[in-house]
Amino acid sequence: MLITNKKVGFEYEIIEKYTCGVVLVGNEVKSIKNGKVSIVDTYCYLKNNEMYVRNINITSTDEKRDIKILLNKKEIKDISKRLDKGLTIVPYKIFTNDKGLIKMVIVIGRGKKLYDKRETIKKRDQERDLLKNVKK
Repeated sequence: MLITNKKVGFEYEIIEKYTCGVVLVGNEVKSIKNGKVSIVDTYCYLKNNEMYVRNINITSTDEKRDIKILLNKKEIKDISKRLDKGLTIVPYKIFTNDKGLIKMVIVIGRGKKLYDKRETIKKRDQERDLLKNVKK
């Protein structure tokens, strides 16, 4: 099971990735394992030396509550230092590991400018054309 936020690679220049646990309540686990979750337009923030995700849309719950992310104190300290430099923390993937636990990959990134986004589109189109020519 894998849920990906495809906008992250396009909107942000990825600097570093962290894999972390997620604190969920009863029926949220079932909904996520069934793939009924959306992480588009979500973001992470620090509050009292704890990391939270805001605007995650899980279909089983009526309200959009903030979900706590489980990270080490050292990782939170590193992330808080980087936030002072104008970087953003965004959820990138949700997956289940070998033990059946739900994990989230968060990304520290810098927002791309319009010309950077055009370069990304250009590279993607060139790779697609190259693959078409190879198949022929």
